[in-house]
Amino acid sequence: MKHLRSLNITLFLILAVHFFANGQIKLPRLLSNNAILQRDVDFTLYGWASANEEVQVLFKDKSYHTTANGNGDWEIQLQAEDAGGPYRIDFLGKNTITLENIWFGDVYLCSGQSNMELPMGRLEDAYSEELVSANHPNIRQFIVPDKFDFNTECSDLEGGKWDAVTPETISEFSGVAYFFAKAIQQKPKVPVGIINAAVGGSPLASWLDTESLKDFSELYEEHLKWKNDDLIDSITNSEIKSIQSWYSMLDDKDIGMREHWYMPTNKKDAWNNIALPEEISAEIFKKQAGVVWFSKRVELSELPLERTSRLKLGRLVDVDQTYINGYNVGGTSYQYPPRTYDFQSNILKQGENEIVVRLINNGGQAGFVKDKPYQLILDKDTLQLNGQWKYKQGALLSDTPSQTFIKWKPSGLFNAMIAPLTRFKIKAVLWYQGESDTGNPELYSKTFPKLITSWRDKWRAPNLPFLYVQLSNFMEETTGPQESNWAELREVQRKVNNSLPRTGMVVTIDIGEWNDIHPLNKKTVGDRLALEARRIVYNEELISAGPQPKSAKLEGTKVIIAFEHVANGWKVLHGKPTGFVVSEDGINFYTAEAEILKNNLLKIHHPDIAQPKVVRYAWANNPKDANLYNMEMLTAVPFQITLN
Repeated sequence: MKHLRSLNITLFLILAVHFFANGQIKLPRLLSNNAILQRDVDFTLYGWASANEEVQVLFKDKSYHTTANGNGDWEIQLQAEDAGGPYRIDFLGKNTITLENIWFGDVYLCSGQSNMELPMGRLEDAYSEELVSANHPNIRQFIVPDKFDFNTECSDLEGGKWDAVTPETISEFSGVAYFFAKAIQQKPKVPVGIINAAVGGSPLASWLDTESLKDFSELYEEHLKWKNDDLIDSITNSEIKSIQSWYSMLDDKDIGMREHWYMPTNKKDAWNNIALPEEISAEIFKKQAGVVWFSKRVELSELPLERTSRLKLGRLVDVDQTYINGYNVGGTSYQYPPRTYDFQSNILKQGENEIVVRLINNGGQAGFVKDKPYQLILDKDTLQLNGQWKYKQGALLSDTPSQTFIKWKPSGLFNAMIAPLTRFKIKAVLWYQGESDTGNPELYSKTFPKLITSWRDKWRAPNLPFLYVQLSNFMEETTGPQESNWAELREVQRKVNNSLPRTGMVVTIDIGEWNDIHPLNKKTVGDRLALEARRIVYNEELISAGPQPKSAKLEGTKVIIAFEHVANGWKVLHGKPTGFVVSEDGINFYTAEAEILKNNLLKIHHPDIAQPKVVRYAWANNPKDANLYNMEMLTAVPFQITLN
């Protein structure tokens, strides 16, 4: 038996040596069936083989040859191709790889955090028709796997494939990127490839390369800490155990689980009353984590004819398990996704039906988010669930153990998700990120331009267009003078747009949602990005942005601001322009009057401010009084101007 095992090991080693000595051609994941390659530029086909292996490429009845270097790397330069396809490309070495359905068009790298990542499937409430009818064979997406690496700039991705837009695939497409591609494809009519490399919650530093981090000592030191794989494994395993233990303890303490409160046979007449939707953390959870159960009874005079019905529970903070008549119809493990649960209609009954929600608070704010849909949808009938509910506390506990979110640490996402893309030619970058950096706008003023210039260096394309989305309005609507980190970060984004060439910024201060950091209106975002692309990328002459301050001067006690992007005139919603504040010292601000003058000018003044030094517009998390547009209905950019 020992000899047989020894013989098997020897045979394995012989075969392994033979395999690695002879090697095989391997292509990067991006070079795969259905890929869209960048048109109108010389491009590179590249990959790996055994050392010094001969590689042949067959494309359009021509043959190209190269030899892999001593490390097995090879590449072949091809001349620019016009938009079109489909093409076949054959790669021949000691093995053969054939790529089919290859097209040439325009390729966009779409990166950032959750508002770029957010898929069409999450936007069903806004774009239900799009999800069932979309069919665009020449809009294709490649989703970069969500990975991190702190030690190496990876040369390839772990997975991914190119998919065209169909009703079966569209739910996975980035909403912003999809609507951008759809708009941009109208003119020019070329295939559009989307490389979707975005990660929810990611701070900008996670997308910076290691060399760039050296300009920021704290970020670089943080990066070095996470080069220790043993530390990563230790913290990850410890946190997983702690969180699992917390949920296990919560389940054990939860009276509702022990007594089966989700069952309609469990009477709830003695439970407390509450009007929902509402924030409930202080009153019910007593500012602790834990579980509260909610019950709502609805009367059905007749049963639905459709086999499936739908329950919509807006947004719940934080975690829910939801039941109808004792049947679990759905659950969501964190606060942001909309709760839309489809279920079999046969669990309903004529007469009284009960909806029960087990709501887990991980700590801090909790509740049923206002101004979201809470409905039971049966056939074409919709029952509103707002109003009176019953509730009872199941358990209280200390807050859920914190998580480190290691993948967000500096350079991790760049190394694993961006570095492998830099040999692949692209038309431009689309970027939607910043929410995770509102805690330090000053640092963002340095890291954001560094990211743009460093990515251009990595692609060896100093003029690579970089189009990005300014932060949307979010949180409670407010008016009047105030301080706001969100406004500070928007100002950083505005200044970067003014200071770096070939950048374009989309203003979205008018299309956010006060109660959702992931607003549904991704079509307008995509359309506005497409306008900027038409101007910057395709060199069209058009107005692609709303009014933006160009210069300012003091005339007596009044500030005169000259604007651009108002060639066709102003559009003011609801009367005269509002949303302006002024200050003499940059600390104390006062609501100002604004008046439109000729020649694209605005006059800003306050009767009690003799020497205004600072003017702000739309300076708030969610400025209710920002009402200034151009005639193209593109909103004015929030800004701060300091007079000399």
